[in-house]
Amino acid sequence: MNIPLRKLRAFKNYLALATSMMAMVFGLFWVIWILATTIDFGIAGFSLDLFTEMTPPPGSSPGGLANAIAGSLILVTLATLVGTPVGLMAGIYLAEYGRQTWLGEVTRFVNDLLLSSPSIIVGLFIYEIYVAKVEHFSAMAGVASLSLIVIPVVIRTTENMLRLVPNSLREAAFALGAPKWQVIGKITLKASLAGVMTGVLLAVARISGETAPLLFTALSNQFWSLDINAPMASLPVTIFKFAMSPFKDWQDLAWAGVFLITIGVLGLNILARALVSAWHK
Repeated sequence: MNIPLRKLRAFKNYLALATSMMAMVFGLFWVIWILATTIDFGIAGFSLDLFTEMTPPPGSSPGGLANAIAGSLILVTLATLVGTPVGLMAGIYLAEYGRQTWLGEVTRFVNDLLLSSPSIIVGLFIYEIYVAKVEHFSAMAGVASLSLIVIPVVIRTTENMLRLVPNSLREAAFALGAPKWQVIGKITLKASLAGVMTGVLLAVARISGETAPLLFTALSNQFWSLDINAPMASLPVTIFKFAMSPFKDWQDLAWAGVFLITIGVLGLNILARALVSAWHK
């Protein structure tokens, strides 16, 4: 018996919908489980000492993550300040000047390679060209590795956001006699500002949890240090070190650090989505 074409299409539609729903539920199950575990173990390690005490030596308590928190803030802030202008300028070039040029195509290809490259390769690269030459780890090297992760994210987001600006806005500005640099600065960039800021926030969220590049560059420091020419503690590296240890107090601090990073990254993603929503209105 032949099945009517309409019923066959309806069956395929229901099958695709059911498969999509199952995939969504499967993914949400693991995400919720991870978040619940992080909250459960992370809150248990929260205390005032977490923000005021240095990382403790093995088997010693109490202790905190003050130096690691400060180190992460310094590394992420400096990497964002270094990488964002480079990414913005390159994204503007690709969107406004290099759409059909060979240099633009090469830049996009290299940028795609950087986006898809494992972060540990970036860390090894900075280790080889800088750390191995000066023969010591430093926060400066960590900033360099994290900024190389920021740059391709900002480039891609900036180019995509600028390309979404209608050409009619550019043509209207040109018709009024505005030079191209004014059109870019006062028209296209202003119109896509929320989307560009979203890309910057997503880049910050990505580097906030990076561990591998810092293991080869900034390494870690058990003591309070704001010297960018010396090794510097960071939350991801401290979490890695403490979670692998056999000491219960270190493991509790690791879970507290995981909770801090999770809340921070979640907040940045919510802010990014809020900016995108405001931009589309």
